[in-house]
Amino acid sequence: MTAVLPTAPTGRDGLAPTYRVRTYGCQMNVHDSERLSGLLEQAGYTAAAEDAEPDLVVLNTCAVRENADNKLYGNLSHLAPVKARRPGMQIAVGGCLAQKDRGEILRRAPYVDVVFGTHNVGSLPVLLERARHNDEAQVEILDALEVFPSSLPAKRDSASSAWVSISVGCNNTCTFCIVPSLRGKENDRRPGDILAEVGMLAAEGVLEVTLLGQNVNSYGVEFGDRGAFADLLRACGRVDGIERIRFTSPHPRDFTTDVIAAMAETPQVCPQLHMPLQSGSDKVLKAMRRSYRSARYLAILDEVRASIPDAAITTDIIVGFPGETEDDFEQTLDVVRRSRFSAAFTFQYSPRPGTPAATMPDQVPPAVVADRYRRLVAVVEESALAGNGAQIGRTVELLVAAGEGRKDTATRRMSGRARDGRLVHFAPEGVAEGAIRPGDVVTTTITAAAPHHLIADGPVLSHRTTRAGDRWAQGITPATPGVGLGMPRIGRPAVQPMATTGGCSAG
Repeated sequence: MTAVLPTAPTGRDGLAPTYRVRTYGCQMNVHDSERLSGLLEQAGYTAAAEDAEPDLVVLNTCAVRENADNKLYGNLSHLAPVKARRPGMQIAVGGCLAQKDRGEILRRAPYVDVVFGTHNVGSLPVLLERARHNDEAQVEILDALEVFPSSLPAKRDSASSAWVSISVGCNNTCTFCIVPSLRGKENDRRPGDILAEVGMLAAEGVLEVTLLGQNVNSYGVEFGDRGAFADLLRACGRVDGIERIRFTSPHPRDFTTDVIAAMAETPQVCPQLHMPLQSGSDKVLKAMRRSYRSARYLAILDEVRASIPDAAITTDIIVGFPGETEDDFEQTLDVVRRSRFSAAFTFQYSPRPGTPAATMPDQVPPAVVADRYRRLVAVVEESALAGNGAQIGRTVELLVAAGEGRKDTATRRMSGRARDGRLVHFAPEGVAEGAIRPGDVVTTTITAAAPHHLIADGPVLSHRTTRAGDRWAQGITPATPGVGLGMPRIGRPAVQPMATTGGCSAG
């Protein structure tokens, strides 16, 4: 099933209408925004220049982050006077908060033209046209997935790195998380569709793909293959042109030895693992409905490091969950110290309406939560600095990035990601000015370390130009058509052998 794309309206001065998509939240939303941009461009819109007011603003929202509601309605209030002075301008709100709030958005911001949910991303162009034709706001929120997002076109943000969704939705019932109610149960893509998309990206010069899902290592549950994720990692590694494979996020409950073996034995899979801990207290993990305990978590890390000694491991941690005592928090600090994380995304718990945790007794006072958060960050940074300090003197391969070094202009450095995911700011010494482009690959030696980055101020040891670097220099990023037939529940798909490489047909 594919979206029916209407003819776009005429923009100002008879030109094609312009758009801007603003994204909030997780990687899923970032990738959804690439799909929204692809749909709009296929419908005749063009991306607005950074300093121009667009004819269409799309807000792709998040309902998980703290103060998500305030952020959305604050941004909408800023858009209201812009729209008032620009007849014909449209505003659309999609994503998780739209799925949750539905008609509430129009009640609070009646000047919004379209509200659409997480299950009908592909409907946006049609809804915009209907709102124009009827001169009336359109709200369309579906309770089940209409079209698998990856069957829609996408305008990619990067010439060298790309997201590839392998599943949508989540079957877990974590008491702090609202995602399952907003994105639904897990739906897995056919292996052949995924590999076809990876092959298509490789043909466009993309060097790095990140396999994306709410719980990537439960991939295959829908078609009864518990080894499907390990097989998928190996198969992606056989796609010609792909040099780096990452994935996010796995769940400790589903992490298996065959996945670790696939990571270790597939050279293209990066020595990096992001695996959420959430808490080091078994009591709190039980209250969160996280179906593992701290000993199991630490055992997984030991097994990963035994097979991949240089793996950089990152995590998510929540402090101040309802009922968390000082002893529970100390247990978390102990697990963090033993885990030797290279980085952690740390969060202060705050109630999310619609989640079981929001109504639990023994909510922790905000001042206590803030104090624990400060102490946790200090331990994480101590661990990260120790791990980064051990990198000094090592030669690393970097995929050069754009926009990752906020001080690069002042320091005359460039930035890139090592294979283990660490951010490195490097001096382009020994290379002609302007020769190194984002998307190129360099090797250099680490000379200094900080908790959140590394420095390489020595000479560049090697520089390899790439098609991705050529594309960046030309201002081109991949625009990929949709891959697949839509919903994976149309019949029971025959699972293709994972030896298939990019460009194969759907399984």
